[in-house]
Amino acid sequence: MQQRKQTIALLIFLVIVWGINWPLSKIALAYAPPLLFAGIRTVIAGVILILTALPKLKELQFRKLWPTYLVSAMLSIVFYYGFQTVGLQYVPSGLFSAIVFLQPVLLGIFAWIWLGESMYGFKLFGLLLGFLGVALLSIGGFTGSISAAGVLLALASAFSWALGTIYIKRNALRVDMLWMTAMQIMIGGVILLAAGSATESWSAITWNSAFIMNTLFIAVFVIALGWMVYFKLINEGEAGKVGSFTFLIPLISIGSSVVLLGEHITLNLVIGMLLIVSSIILVNVRLGRAARQAHS
Repeated sequence: MQQRKQTIALLIFLVIVWGINWPLSKIALAYAPPLLFAGIRTVIAGVILILTALPKLKELQFRKLWPTYLVSAMLSIVFYYGFQTVGLQYVPSGLFSAIVFLQPVLLGIFAWIWLGESMYGFKLFGLLLGFLGVALLSIGGFTGSISAAGVLLALASAFSWALGTIYIKRNALRVDMLWMTAMQIMIGGVILLAAGSATESWSAITWNSAFIMNTLFIAVFVIALGWMVYFKLINEGEAGKVGSFTFLIPLISIGSSVVLLGEHITLNLVIGMLLIVSSIILVNVRLGRAARQAHS
């Protein structure tokens, strides 16, 4: 019971901070080029996580595990945050986040294929409902321009995040999860910062209070604490089931985007929200024969 309460508390924290991340990132991008912004916030988070992990230094095993850290960094950080930060320049943040959160559908499918997790009727139907909900949120969910490049970058973010999560899950027994999180974020942040330094100008950054506060909030709560919580939950439960709760994040993103950025709510948005909530219920509640089949 205590474990269940802790899991629910961690999920609530994750949904809230990852939800408000999208409009906050959109605001910060008005003051900095995308790759430099992505690199700065990720390196700060990496430093925090490395300092946290130092008491377990012997479990780092960098010489042995650096290829694992590098692959994870490329999938979960460089590609995911790179595509995300560039793509947010092309479409509204609520819409972009809704497309990215096709990820739980992909994660559920990949976990079934590569991790051998169960795929019973309610779960499959729930995943399909979640996909339909994200699709409705994407099609005319907001007024304003819808860029094909932005949509493709959002889809690329979803694929890289799903693949990165599966990669972490498959290597969970070989690595210390705190060091895995710290290393992937630090390595990924350094790569993003190097790419930004090579292609963008540091003088283009406006170091005002809005940029600094947003960047620090994202670095500490969204990236450092957010990824620690996410991989803790993934490591302790079914990847597909934990991933399904991330369908809630676009709802927070859309709501906060309406408040902070003036983005608009439509009928598509309301129906999409209802489908997403239904998806989470179906994926996480085993009923009747479906439950017995899953356990047999």
